[in-house]
Amino acid sequence: MNELENYIHHYFSIGIEDCKLIAALFKTETLNKGDFYLKSNKYCDKLSFITDGLLRIYVNLPNKEVTQWIGTSGYFITDLSGFLFREPSRWNIQALTDCKLFTISHADYIGIGKLLPKWHELEKLFIGKCFVTIENRVFDHLSLSAEERYEKLFEQNRQLLNQVPLQYIASMLGMTPETFSRIRRKTLS
Repeated sequence: MNELENYIHHYFSIGIEDCKLIAALFKTETLNKGDFYLKSNKYCDKLSFITDGLLRIYVNLPNKEVTQWIGTSGYFITDLSGFLFREPSRWNIQALTDCKLFTISHADYIGIGKLLPKWHELEKLFIGKCFVTIENRVFDHLSLSAEERYEKLFEQNRQLLNQVPLQYIASMLGMTPETFSRIRRKTLS
């Protein structure tokens, strides 16, 4: 099993043959550092599983850039609202490093239900887990101090601190680069 099949098998708890059916719909895609996976105001017509590399989801506002998320290997990436509801994206998704992806088109994604009748129940689980992740991030932003958000990221995703420009991480954590640097210095000392 490749990494995608293994992820589908464990994440959705479905058999290996069904995993292979789904995974066969995904095509390999590569992005070079700096390439855009998606630009704002465009329709997101794909969903990808990151096998290698980092992608940043962000928006340009009139007075600043806001990083919503850094996608890492072993996770899916898309503009979920655009992909599911066919709305123009508000987000840019750009490769921070060279990336290798398994990508499924929106049309092929819709067709999974014909290949695998129980897919609609599994899809609810997938989307539900996406929303829980978002809820947890919102809860953390509302209930944790800047120091606690930094510590949580450090515990859960330490490698990002060495791979991603720190201003992007600061933005993702909802703090200024100056606050992020102060907390980082305090933690490292």
